Amino acid sequence: MTQYLPPHLLALFFPRPPIPYLPPVKPLLTEKSPIRYSGVSGYVSFFEDPSETPQKPLVKTKEEIKSEKRRQKEQLLSFKLEQEIADFQLRDTSSYTKDPYKTLFICRLSYETTESKLRRVFSKWGHIVCVKLILTKNEKPTGYGFIEYSRRSEMSYAYKEADGIKIDGRRILVDYERGRTRKDWLPRRLGGGKGKTRALKTYSDNNNIDKKC
Repeated sequence: MTQYLPPHLLALFFPRPPIPYLPPVKPLLTEKSPIRYSGVSGYVSFFEDPSETPQKPLVKTKEEIKSEKRRQKEQLLSFKLEQEIADFQLRDTSSYTKDPYKTLFICRLSYETTESKLRRVFSKWGHIVCVKLILTKNEKPTGYGFIEYSRRSEMSYAYKEADGIKIDGRRILVDYERGRTRKDWLPRRLGGGKGKTRALKTYSDNNNIDKKC
């Protein structure tokens, strides 16, 4: 059909001239001469003598660093624990009850419970010599205390009957005093005690308890 077109339209269908050839900027890979490796035999004389080479410093792994820090921390805590145990064994007991074998230990008390309230409740099991609630250095209750009876039998009677009773809405626990009746006894903050709430902890920094009994 284009042969019937007028000349000025046929000129639109004429092909363009071919692109002129230009040499490549860089030589082709096939035209390059291959690189010949000569080895390192010529540089062996520059190497260090193994006998004169200093030993490389030992680089510890992250696990080794963590293990060493943990071991150092355990040693420090163990040293502090030994010091506190020694101080505990040499503690001043002048403010304690007179006879530990007549002393009843009471815990899980309400912070609202007073010494007079304990005296009223526990006086039905015998004559009470003194009642002492343990407070912190800030004069705040800790939830436990001691009651000294005039007779050991009265303490034993209260030990059997008072365990589990409710005082001010809290069910209490009682036990005989172990701090002075057993030589191997240690409080919970020093890794001892009978409670299980801190069974996994062997050391505690809770040293703000002002012991009075």
